[in-house]
This record gives sequence, C-alpha cells and structure tokens, in this order.
Amino acid sequence: MRIRSKHLKRDLNQWSIYTLAIGLFVAIPVFAIFIYLFDGVGEMWDHITTYFLPDYILNSLILLLGTGSLTFLIGTSTAWIVSNYDFPLRGLVEWLLFLPMAIPSYIVAYVYVGLLGYEGTLIRGLQSLGISITKIDVMNIGGLIWILSISLYPYVYAATKGIFQSFPRSMRENSALLQASSRHHFFKLALPLASPAIIAGLFLVFMEVLNDYGAAKYYGIQTFTTGIFRTWTALEDLQSAVYLSALLVVLMFLLNSLMNWLRNRRSYALKISQEDTQKQARRNLKGSQKALYLIVLWIPIIMGVLLPVFQLIYWATLTYESMLNWELLWISLQSFGLALSAAVLIVVVSLALINFANWNHLKGIKALKKISTIGYVIPGAIIGIGVIKSSQSIINFFDTYFDLAVGNLFYGSSFILVYAYVFRFLAVAYNPIEANSLKLGKNLSESAYTLKISKLATLLRVNLPLLRPTLISALILVFIDILKELPLTLILKPYKLQTLAVKAYEYADDERVAEAAWPSLLLIFVIVLLMLLVEYGPRKNRLQASK
Repeated sequence: MRIRSKHLKRDLNQWSIYTLAIGLFVAIPVFAIFIYLFDGVGEMWDHITTYFLPDYILNSLILLLGTGSLTFLIGTSTAWIVSNYDFPLRGLVEWLLFLPMAIPSYIVAYVYVGLLGYEGTLIRGLQSLGISITKIDVMNIGGLIWILSISLYPYVYAATKGIFQSFPRSMRENSALLQASSRHHFFKLALPLASPAIIAGLFLVFMEVLNDYGAAKYYGIQTFTTGIFRTWTALEDLQSAVYLSALLVVLMFLLNSLMNWLRNRRSYALKISQEDTQKQARRNLKGSQKALYLIVLWIPIIMGVLLPVFQLIYWATLTYESMLNWELLWISLQSFGLALSAAVLIVVVSLALINFANWNHLKGIKALKKISTIGYVIPGAIIGIGVIKSSQSIINFFDTYFDLAVGNLFYGSSFILVYAYVFRFLAVAYNPIEANSLKLGKNLSESAYTLKISKLATLLRVNLPLLRPTLISALILVFIDILKELPLTLILKPYKLQTLAVKAYEYADDERVAEAAWPSLLLIFVIVLLMLLVEYGPRKNRLQASK
C-alpha cells in the first residue's frame, strides 16, 4: 500500500490533473445516462415497452441488416472497379463516388418523395413517355434502407478502395499463373484480405443508421432514435427516454464488440516489396463487361448525387423569390459560426488531451482518453439526453446551494450545444492529430527540453507549426460533421438559434419541401467545397514540396 502511494505521489503531476479534468468533463453525458438509470423507470415505461419497444428493436435491426448489406455490395463493387480498371472519366467517377457523404440522408429522403411521389418529377417524366404510373411508394422501411444505403456506402467504398489499391502487383500475377478467374481472385483472395477495412467501414455505417433521425421520422419508421425523441417530447417522459438511450448504448456496444471480434478473426498482413509498390497497371474494360461495370459505377452516383441535386435545383428555381432573403443569410451565418467555433474548440481540446496525457506519468490515466473519444460512435440523441440530465443537476445544485438561476446560461445560449458537439465529434479531430503527432516522434521535443524550453512553449513553437496541415484538415472535417448534425442540434439548440440542417428539416417536416431546397443546397455546396479542400489541399502541398 505504501509503495502504491509513493508511486502515485511520484507520478502525479499537473498534466495528470489536467488530463483527468478534461477527460471526465468531456465524458459527462455517458456517465449521466448510467447514473440516472438508478432513478428508476419513468411513468410511461410500461406503455412504451408494451406498444413501442418491440417495433423500435425490430425496425432498427432490419435497418442495420438491410443497409449493411446494400452498402457492402455498393461499396466493395465500386471500390474494386475503380482500383483495378481504366474507363472513361475514371478520375471524375472516383471523386463523385465520395459525394453522397456531402448530402445528409434526411435531405435525400425528402428529395426522393418529391421525385417518386404523386406528381413527382420522375413520375411526370415517365407519364410523358406513356408509362402509366401514379407514384412509387418509398415511404416505408424498404425505401428508408435504400435512402440510407445510397447515402452511406462511401464509408465502405473509402475504406475498401484504400486496401484494394495497396495490393501488390505480384498478387494478381500469381493468381493469373494459377489460372484463377477474375471472379475467383476477387472472392477468394481480394475480399478476404480487405475484410478488416470492410468491417471498419460497415461499423461507421451502422453508427450512422442508429444516429439517423430526420429520414426515419420523415418516413414514419419507428426506430430507437425516433423513439427517444417521441418519449421525451410527445410523451413528456425524460426518464423513460434515458432508459431507451441506455438500451441503444447497449446495442451499440454489442455491435462494436461483434465488429471487433470479426475484425480480429480477419486480420491479415501483406508483405509488399519495393517493386510491388510501383505503378500498378489497370486493365481496360471492353465489351459487355465495360457496359456492366459502368452501370455498377454510375447507378450510385446518379441515385445518390445527381438526382437529389437536380431535384433540389429544380425546387430552388421555383422558390428563389421567397427564399433568397436576409433570413436565409442570417441562418447561414449562425450555422457557420456555430460550426466554426465548436470545431476550433474541439481541435484545441484534442491537442490538450493528447499532449497532457503524454506529459503525465500515470499509466492508467491514458485510458481515460478512450472514454473521452467514444462520442462519435454514440448517437446524437443519446448524447443530447445525457447532456440535458447532467445540466439539470448542475442547475439544481446552483439554485439550491447558491441561490443562482443559471438555467438561462445553459438553455438560453449555445453553451450546452457546443459542449455536446465537443463530446460527439472529439474523435474526428483527435484520431488524425494523434496519428500525426506520433509521426513527429520525440526527438524534436526532447531537443527543445534540453534548451530549457517548457513543454507548453515547445508545443506552441515547434509541434503546432509542423502539425498545421493536419490541424486544418481536422478542423474542416469536424466543421463538416457539425454542419450536417441534426438530432443533437434539434434537442439542444436554443429557441432563437437556427442552422441550415435544422431549417431544411423543419421545412420538409411541414410539407414545404420546395422551400427546403435552398438551405439544403447551401449546406451541400459548402460541404463539397470543404471536401475538395481536404482532398486536394494536401496533394497540392506535396507537389510544391517535391519541386
């Protein structure tokens, strides 16, 4: 016991305390969910478990299975074709396949109702060709699976394409020597080798499916997330919403455990020689194979990008007179300002957490970083409920012991919304910053320490300039995620605050889908520009450095 206390006294320093304080403060929402479980179930819990919970579970599982299957098919097939074949407009197609990530799924959901519903754009086009059809019903669970799949397949596509392009040239040559067909090579060799990346991409898809609120609500599908909102707002039973949130957390961790188990069972390492890493020849597509592969590539682009954007542009031409006003400009400024301020704070917190944890001497405290960065795999509705419950306790504490009414500070400002964003998206900035910090090594920092430069001064004067491209990319990625976030913003935003995502959702929910086009297009336009900046900015810097 004395030995442990001596070690604790020796290893404990100011950085340990800072790391502990930041980690615990950021992770409050998750702790709050489990602490408030001990308060017992809410008044409507029996009603919910009898009439709603079975549908929440069944529909959520169907969505996970259906969306997972479709995103797997679309993501892996397109990644394989792009990585191994040459065809017209290949560079454009490779980039367009990423673009569904710029269009939130709830926007795609109401766009497809405008395309395929009564008097829909595509329906009128088919009728003009003599095809007798009144509508195609997509407002069901099958339609929701399709909407989520064409919106989320880039997660699988991006992860898998990187693996397929890294395969050594000799692997394909050896398959040819063994007279293995292309199909056999893909299913027996390439796909198993890429399975860890595929599983990682599917896990992100599953987390987005569980986080979805706008599309499921618009299509009338009862899921865990819509159930949490319904229980809290319509049934006015926050405690039962806490219990639903806890069940969803359990489902999420079960999925996480399953994915980790599958990934560990499918762990492969490729030994790639210098010769194999040189330019790998892509094969040309010919004949019927070319036609088939181009169809496979262009279907997700047309369905996930072109049709939604064209429909939004069509609606925008109908509503520009009423929508292009100062109100839209003010909403845009609020949305960008909120996202930028939260993104900057998230990058600063990530830097602090990474470096403070490295500067402390307590081994166990580094595990706290994992708790602080799990927000990205927890649906926004759960984080919102956790933030509300914890903020209520803080408000009651100040009111009881200090006679201070601080409720307006929490609910009348963006304070708790920005705080919730920090927990939700901390991992988006933390992971790339940590990875690039490790690449810098310790030599530069240790050299600065020998010159009697403090740790904090070394971080500001040495490490930050070297990490600037990474910090900018992390800032942009977080900015994009915050712009698209809907359920968390809906729960926690103050009454007077509006964002483009919320405004687009509110218009669609009020059956004013044409008016939703302008905030949606602005959102998509900004996200696409930022994605181009993330994609081509580092490439431009590398080209300039090589000259």
